[in-house]
Amino acid sequence: MSLATEVPTNDAVILPGLLDLSREAVSAADRLLTTAKSQVAAKVTTGGKMSSAALEREQFAVHGLAWLATYVEALRQLSAYADRMSAEGRLGEMEQIIVQIAFGEYLTQITGGIPMSQGEILRPRDMGLGEVDEKAFHTEAVLTLVRNGNTALARARLAALIAEQAGAATFGDTGLEETYDAIRDQMRRFADAEVMPDAHEWHLKDEYIPLTVVSQMAELGVFGLTIPEEFGGLGLGKESMCVVSEELSRGYIGVGSLGTRSEIAAELILGGGTPEQKAHWLPLIASGEVLPTAVFTEPNTGSDLASLRTRGKRDGNVYRINGNKTWITHAARADVMTLLCRTNDEPGYKGLSMLLAEKPRGDDADPFPAKGMSGGEIEVLGYRGMKEFEIGFDDFEVKAENLLGGEEGQGFKQLMQTFESARIQTAARAVGVAQSALELGLRYAQERVQFGKPLFSFPRVNGKLVMMAVEIMVARQITYFAAREKDGGRRCDLEAGMAKLLAARVAWAAADNALQIHGGNGFALEYPVSRVLCDARILNIFEGAAEIQAQVIARRLLDSAN
Repeated sequence: MSLATEVPTNDAVILPGLLDLSREAVSAADRLLTTAKSQVAAKVTTGGKMSSAALEREQFAVHGLAWLATYVEALRQLSAYADRMSAEGRLGEMEQIIVQIAFGEYLTQITGGIPMSQGEILRPRDMGLGEVDEKAFHTEAVLTLVRNGNTALARARLAALIAEQAGAATFGDTGLEETYDAIRDQMRRFADAEVMPDAHEWHLKDEYIPLTVVSQMAELGVFGLTIPEEFGGLGLGKESMCVVSEELSRGYIGVGSLGTRSEIAAELILGGGTPEQKAHWLPLIASGEVLPTAVFTEPNTGSDLASLRTRGKRDGNVYRINGNKTWITHAARADVMTLLCRTNDEPGYKGLSMLLAEKPRGDDADPFPAKGMSGGEIEVLGYRGMKEFEIGFDDFEVKAENLLGGEEGQGFKQLMQTFESARIQTAARAVGVAQSALELGLRYAQERVQFGKPLFSFPRVNGKLVMMAVEIMVARQITYFAAREKDGGRRCDLEAGMAKLLAARVAWAAADNALQIHGGNGFALEYPVSRVLCDARILNIFEGAAEIQAQVIARRLLDSAN
């Protein structure tokens, strides 16, 4: 495109000493975060202990602290990425400009206002920070990046580079090893050939993803990706899961999410199952012979799992299940349910157990052909292809030997062990959806001619695409970091939660802006971007709504501050 000749070269755009500036800015942001933690802790602590009433009263400040911490961690990981890439000789012009724009924008937002959602803008004063704190944060490095990082010239240059590389797998080197690039290429080719040509039709008709596609995914090893080789899996790490989830979700979030059910079930069984349960179930899940689904949520509980009411009463060699569940994904076609229920009268979480509840596969005509089990589809805006269900249990029988771990009362503890992987995987799905939005928006902007030239020529259009590419890279790096922490056996619920919180917002912004680029056509059902918008919206809700996620992150931060 001619745009590439109309903007300055990198010598006029990239800030001298960018890597040093980035590291120094992270240090300044860390200091501000430390002060913010202290200020928020003072708001919610009474007598040295956190007050539940104060946490609720100061919810905006508390959740704002989570967002500030997420921004700081995101910038830290982006800086670390730039350092690694530079050391390996891989930090090119595009990568440098992405880092520069990201730092310029996020540092500006830290004091100017972080968007927690539309209409909810966090400012330093909301956390008890004052002018002195802001002045201390605005070091020479921070001010240099704020003033000269995200400039019109930088955006124009990045837009030109994006136009030159249209069709690339990613805009900017992701920083991963060559092995992951090979995995990405394989999954991208599969998504391009077997998913994307039909995804929109599946969505519009609210049809299941064909079992032929599921079988192909099984052959590719998607369902056994992180299951150890001794149980028939590939034995790969969470970074590989991120790459696979990104690419499949780029094709269609329903396909990318098929692996989530297997990931959750495998994590539950690996972490809490008996040797016999592992030996029986894991090979079946890895091969795709058994499709699992997670049955946790109830109509009146949502995120409040301690209030679950579905009962599992032991009766000889079976548990009899009675109660109701809702928002169960892929429930009809699943072969086994990881079912969380109350098996004794212990209060709260203590009475919860996890059952591996077998069931026959159903279809549209008869979704639940099992005695003691009934339910119906919940019609949804997006995230189709697997379908959502509400389920009723009336003396539904589960073998007692399928009590996960063989001990009652361990269900919540077992479930907690899966949250890290589930949220990392959800963050990766969000990155894939955002990538899809970017590609759709870019293609349309280059092809659509208005006022005698492509839409891409207009700064307000290519600027939207530039910020998509920048934020996708930020979300990728914090997600990959969480995955590496998990692979290293380190606790990463904080990092996983941050990755999910940020990536979900990035996906929604990308989808919304891609639709805006399409104009009125984006509002037409025939255009795939309309589907991507609907699919992106759910990411801020499932696997922990954004508000719940912020609460969890903030509690961890405040615990460490006391």
